[in-house]
Amino acid sequence: MFNKLRLVWLVAGRELKDQFRDWRVLTPMVILIFCFPILMNEFAKQTVDFLNQYSANLILERLVPFSIMIIGFFPITISLVVALESFVGEKERGTIEPMLSAPLDNWQLYFGKLLVGVVTPLVASYLSIAFYLVMISRQHLVMPSFITMLQLVLLTTAHATLMVSAAIVISVQSTTVKAANLLASFIVIPVAILMQGEAVMLFWGNDQVLWLAIAGVMIISLLLIRVGIAHFQREYLLGREIDVINLRWMWRTFWRNFVGGTNSLGSWYWNSLGPALRRTVPAIVAVILIAGVSLWLGYDWIMVNVSPVIARATPENLEKISNVAFEMPGLEDVKGSISAPFLFLNNTRAVTLIFFAGLFSFSVLGVLLYMVNIGLIGGVFALLQLLGIQPWPIFLAGVVPHGVFEIPALMIGSAAMLYMGVAIVTPQTGKSMGEVILELLADWTKIFIGIVVPLLAVAAVIEAYITPVLLVNVIK
Repeated sequence: MFNKLRLVWLVAGRELKDQFRDWRVLTPMVILIFCFPILMNEFAKQTVDFLNQYSANLILERLVPFSIMIIGFFPITISLVVALESFVGEKERGTIEPMLSAPLDNWQLYFGKLLVGVVTPLVASYLSIAFYLVMISRQHLVMPSFITMLQLVLLTTAHATLMVSAAIVISVQSTTVKAANLLASFIVIPVAILMQGEAVMLFWGNDQVLWLAIAGVMIISLLLIRVGIAHFQREYLLGREIDVINLRWMWRTFWRNFVGGTNSLGSWYWNSLGPALRRTVPAIVAVILIAGVSLWLGYDWIMVNVSPVIARATPENLEKISNVAFEMPGLEDVKGSISAPFLFLNNTRAVTLIFFAGLFSFSVLGVLLYMVNIGLIGGVFALLQLLGIQPWPIFLAGVVPHGVFEIPALMIGSAAMLYMGVAIVTPQTGKSMGEVILELLADWTKIFIGIVVPLLAVAAVIEAYITPVLLVNVIK
């Protein structure tokens, strides 16, 4: 094992030599390390002078951590160029054939490139953060706590790993450096949006969500690394010369897998949809287990957070809540305003949103949205208990009639999304990454059209015309 890892270090050493010989890489990195912290320090001083006029102490305490997060991000964006051309750059320079013919395994080549791609921007980010901390230590700014500093370092590490992993995947799948650099926006922009959400959590002081953000980014990073290794093919790097959008081939590949060689609806359900559904059985078992966890989390969260609020509420506050509740429209009014098409489109939109969130995050964000949807049921159950209302009659009348169709549809749609994310990171011998994704899209479309949509249609009709009647009778 040590000898195999030694070969990884050999590839990494070669990459480091190439980087430190190129002044076009070193110069922007050095400028960002030492100049950008000075600019952020000046920004912090001006902001402090402005906020001191309004005694905004809470914002002042979070200003330095926010600056540290931004300072750690910018050196990564510059170093991303190195990762983007890690494989495709070798191809354009004509040095990739000796490297691919070397007695190295695919994972050794990949990890050697990945190691240098991650370490270089991280060293630059850490040096930039250290330089900034030295500057603010001599000023009257609040230094972040140890936990906050640890979170910022881990966030910087997670961002670097995520961006470099995605860049190397792009480098493997691209045929020119120009194409790889153009695709870099699909890395920088999503991470920048992610950092905006993390900045909000940082100003709010929500440490628990920041820990979850760190864990989520690292999970996606590991999945990206797995995708790169699973679809790394030496022949692919040497064989392709230019990328061409072949829409006809894409449609043929999708349609062939969607139809599955059938010529009737019954045959399609049995011979095409059936195998696709059987492939998702392990994912269906997983989402059922996740549903149980989500129900408990929703129930527990309401019990822990809402129960003390109700216990501390004064009779006047409870009376105000009751008055507001009586002013809300009744079930009779709601029953007349909600239609089956509205409910069907709303539920279909939710399943589609889970799919797209999972598609761009290897199922991670899709599973989180699924957990939120299921967790709401447990939260409502707990809330009814806290209000002194028997939840089981309302649950049986207001959820079960349409839920026996809607919840399985949500589970099956989420399971198809989860299966797709797992299959993408699984090696597919003899297939390109594009072909694998098209086949998986066809499987999800089959399950969505053949199973999820009919179940949601039946659930919408029941929820619009039967559930409100049962619920009114139970409440009366």
